[in-house]
Amino acid sequence: MHSGKRFSPIEFIMWTRRSLYILFILSAVPTVIYYLGFTFISFPWQPIAIMGTAVAFIVGFKNNASYSRLWEARQIYGAIINDSRSFGYILRDSLSEKNSGKVKMMFNRHYAWLTALRFQLRESRNWENMGTEQFKEYAEKYDIPEKLSTLDADLKNYLSAEELQYILSKKNRATQLMALQSKDLSEAYAKGEINDFQWSQINQQLVKFTDNQGKAERIKNFPYPRNFSSITTYLLMLFIIFVPFGLIKEFDKMGEGTLLANYTLWFNIPFSLLVTWCFHTLDSVGEASVNPFEGSPNDVPITQISRTIEIDMRDMLDEADLPPAISPKNNIVL
Repeated sequence: MHSGKRFSPIEFIMWTRRSLYILFILSAVPTVIYYLGFTFISFPWQPIAIMGTAVAFIVGFKNNASYSRLWEARQIYGAIINDSRSFGYILRDSLSEKNSGKVKMMFNRHYAWLTALRFQLRESRNWENMGTEQFKEYAEKYDIPEKLSTLDADLKNYLSAEELQYILSKKNRATQLMALQSKDLSEAYAKGEINDFQWSQINQQLVKFTDNQGKAERIKNFPYPRNFSSITTYLLMLFIIFVPFGLIKEFDKMGEGTLLANYTLWFNIPFSLLVTWCFHTLDSVGEASVNPFEGSPNDVPITQISRTIEIDMRDMLDEADLPPAISPKNNIVL
């Protein structure tokens, strides 16, 4: 998540500079060919304008869908924050008098669940963008905590050696951690450590955690539909290729009867570059938000949120040595 006021123009230019090189070549080549006398390569601008309208609609649709995925992901983690706080004080007030050790253990297991979930959500998928040079280069400006550590190293802070070995042997570690919570809760209920109402309240919180985990996994494991993504890419490519051919004659005619005759033709390069860069960058912005857990600078800050939850819950137990909050690096925090 970018925590500053805005990305600077320099950041945008540097982020898209590889595309700028290609767009410049695509604008310059037809201009040079036209200048050499092959004027038949120019196209009427009207069909290209119609194509541009279609591209604008489909890129806008993609960006809207990308924002919806991002905002849903943020809502999911907003619910996890609220439910974790409720879970913490309900569990503390229900069990502390009879079994404070179990309260501490279940609190730690909840931190472990948050840790396992964020590591699972940071796993790469074939359709994600962090493997491209554009995103990999920008990722050097900030830290992705899940790339700097390992799951087993982080879980050691919360689980016993026996539980750690058990959890690491499972495929979906977050699910199995929640299953252990349910098992301990059922044992406490069977021993009479909590009453029917308390058991129901705490169990409802576990169900909410499982529900929110499933929602996050759905966004993670189901990409923006490939048919929409593919047609957007192909139409955008066609539009970018044809724009210089449609504008070249218009710029050539612009200088007729003036001292700039035969020179205004070269305006085709910067103006075509500007138009195509705008469309391409709008599409890139959508791509940067469409997978909200992959580790891009626009993602939901699930590590920061998890740390905030841990601080709040440890504070409920009056612990003195609280972990530090996660701060942004170059205005980016994950």
